[in-house]
Amino acid sequence: VSILENLILKCLAKLHEFTDILVFLLHADPNMVNAGDMNGSGNLMDFLDEPFPDVGTYEDFHTIDWLREKSRDTDRHRKITSKSKESIWEFIKSLLDAWSGWVVMLLIGLLAGTLAGVIDLAVDWMTDLKEGVCLSAFWYSHEQCCWTSNETTFDDRDKCPQWQKWSELLVSQSEGASAYILNYFLYIMWALCFAFLAVSLVRVFAPYACGSGIPEIKTILSGFIIRGYLGKWTLLIKTVTLVLVVSSGLSLGKEGPLVHVACCCGNFFSSLFSKYSKNEGKRREVLSAAAAAGVSVAFGAPIGGVLFSLEEVSYYFPLKTLWRSFFAALVAAFTLRSINPFGNSRLVLFYVEYHTPWYMAELFPFILLGVFGGLWGTLFIRCNIAWCRRRKTTRLGKYPVLEVIVITAITAIIAYPNPYTRRSTSELISELFNDCGALESSQLCDYINDPNMTRPVDDIPDRPAGPGVYTAMWQLALALVFKIVITIFTFGMKIPSGLFIPSMAVGAMAGRMVGIGVEQLAYHHHDWIIFRNWCRPGADCVTPGLYAMVGAAACLGGVTRMTVSLVVIMFELTGGLEYIVPLMAAAVTSKWVADAFGKEGIYEAHIHLNGYPFLDVKDEFTHRTLATDVMRPRRGEAPLSVLTQDSMTVEDVETLIKETDYNGFPVVVSKDSERLIGFAQRRELILAIKNARQRQDGVVSNSIVYFTEDPPELPPNSPHPLKLRRILNLSPFTVTDHTPMETVVDIFRKLGLRQCLVTRSGRLLGIITKKDVLRHMAQMANQDPESIMFN
Repeated sequence: VSILENLILKCLAKLHEFTDILVFLLHADPNMVNAGDMNGSGNLMDFLDEPFPDVGTYEDFHTIDWLREKSRDTDRHRKITSKSKESIWEFIKSLLDAWSGWVVMLLIGLLAGTLAGVIDLAVDWMTDLKEGVCLSAFWYSHEQCCWTSNETTFDDRDKCPQWQKWSELLVSQSEGASAYILNYFLYIMWALCFAFLAVSLVRVFAPYACGSGIPEIKTILSGFIIRGYLGKWTLLIKTVTLVLVVSSGLSLGKEGPLVHVACCCGNFFSSLFSKYSKNEGKRREVLSAAAAAGVSVAFGAPIGGVLFSLEEVSYYFPLKTLWRSFFAALVAAFTLRSINPFGNSRLVLFYVEYHTPWYMAELFPFILLGVFGGLWGTLFIRCNIAWCRRRKTTRLGKYPVLEVIVITAITAIIAYPNPYTRRSTSELISELFNDCGALESSQLCDYINDPNMTRPVDDIPDRPAGPGVYTAMWQLALALVFKIVITIFTFGMKIPSGLFIPSMAVGAMAGRMVGIGVEQLAYHHHDWIIFRNWCRPGADCVTPGLYAMVGAAACLGGVTRMTVSLVVIMFELTGGLEYIVPLMAAAVTSKWVADAFGKEGIYEAHIHLNGYPFLDVKDEFTHRTLATDVMRPRRGEAPLSVLTQDSMTVEDVETLIKETDYNGFPVVVSKDSERLIGFAQRRELILAIKNARQRQDGVVSNSIVYFTEDPPELPPNSPHPLKLRRILNLSPFTVTDHTPMETVVDIFRKLGLRQCLVTRSGRLLGIITKKDVLRHMAQMANQDPESIMFN
């Protein structure tokens, strides 16, 4: 104990000595601290030799400078590498820095997988809660409740004494008009309760938790700053409200919002490591991997998640991010598999396996389903964007809670009488995907069986449709029309709303009906030339579930314009390589058809509707305009606001900042020569002057600001000049005034620039910002350039 006390006393004494020295330095005369006289004005204390707080950060609703972030990360890495040779401790720190990326991926995968499992379990329970409750354990869903029952029969596998509908519990009746009306009424009330609670939580606590999130994620990954969109409150509220809205029975899914949830996890964990929290470019690498983890747990498709992030979401995707995305998706899928939310050892509810191969003649109906998917995608995008624009520009947008309540009431009232719209959309897709085996009790499998059949269970031949199949067909047709219409009005409301599952449901219903039609045609007309070679009597020729799967892929592709990642996701859902060609044919056809009516997918359309500054790499710019046609200032406009390298005072700079709202200013030799020196960001100028006034004695309003290495010659008794060379970007990107805009647009896309300076022979002529590029592209496309509304 005495040794420890002596050690503590020595440490305190050393700390006291250090404090005295620090106080002396802070209060000493600058002429004493820095010896020597300079132009009679005293010596300089360049406080910017060390970085000060908030330099390098960006304001809300601004675009990051990708080149600058990359340069800063390279400098940081070079510094760590050089220090690692100095001592063992620095070497260990360099190893920790190298492994921090993998640690972040591990944490993202664990949390995303856990949240997805919890959401699946909660949705399963709350969806069943609308129809009844488990008496033995109220937290059990219908299926879980009947698992433990010994009184369940094969024919009535969904009925068990432990599970009771609300009519049985309240009025002790399970059949009859009064029981039906009571169950109908409580179904609507539960749906309204869930929806009202969800929209209230979003409106009060986290407005950014609404919508799919993918358009905003794409914009953020392209370099745009939206503070709070990936915050902790958004993560919490989106997770809770996602359960509520999916359970309410609205025509929406959880897959898109799960990408947003996973990106919130990525943003949270990246803030714990300075390598990512202080560099917006590195942070976006983490978010790209998090998006892959989100799709991995949404569909149980780790490889599809990585390809989705690469094809659909990410703007900058280096090879290192590909590896880490794969690792994050792997951990997320493993975590979800460990939770096993569906109790079938699968990652998704609608995992299926088919036992019949497809035949070349079936490519024709598969392509027809692709055409339907493309047409449905075009119809949905145009109608939904028109409705969302009306919501934004009319009084309708002022009543988001009322809109959600009305749409929920309409959905519940129309959905309950039809068994295919009453159940959850994931269960509907699962039933539509399923092949009709000997153990299936669905109406879709009500075929007329041959009593003399002695075939294996998995090889049941085609049979004539029974009355249950025909009943299911017209119910599916009504459900299809209802889903098409109601999804247009549901997507975009102020609640979490995904589009993957509703789009897949539309395609699966259309595909199942087409599949049943082809199956019956082949059974009754097996002597036709198209069936003669591959569909003999008594053979298992056509799998209607496969048509449902192909239709689901076609409609999802028509809405989102995905191709490669879509096929891989659907392939991972089925677990069979055999059906890749039908999926590819449908996906490519749906994209071709949809692109014939418009190149934009639903996410790009919502990006443009909201006016986000997003330069899509898929768009082509073919107009023959030059940089001089786009740059500011134009003819008749005020001259460009610039800083000079050594002739402006602090007051001049502050006045320029106060009178303009530009994000930065070019620095020139003088206003006469306009020879370009560099570029200074507005935010860093403000912070630099503010910190100089606080920390550096002698800086006053008439102090000269200089950006050169050596101070200018000043008359005696002048106030201390302020050196701001450290915040000056000495290598701003420049183009000549005759550079084609096609090249300029490519530069902005591929380098992620915020602005580009236009020069001629080294003389500054103007500036082109990302906003100018987007406005010019809108103008060339005969659109209103003022529709580009940022900030």
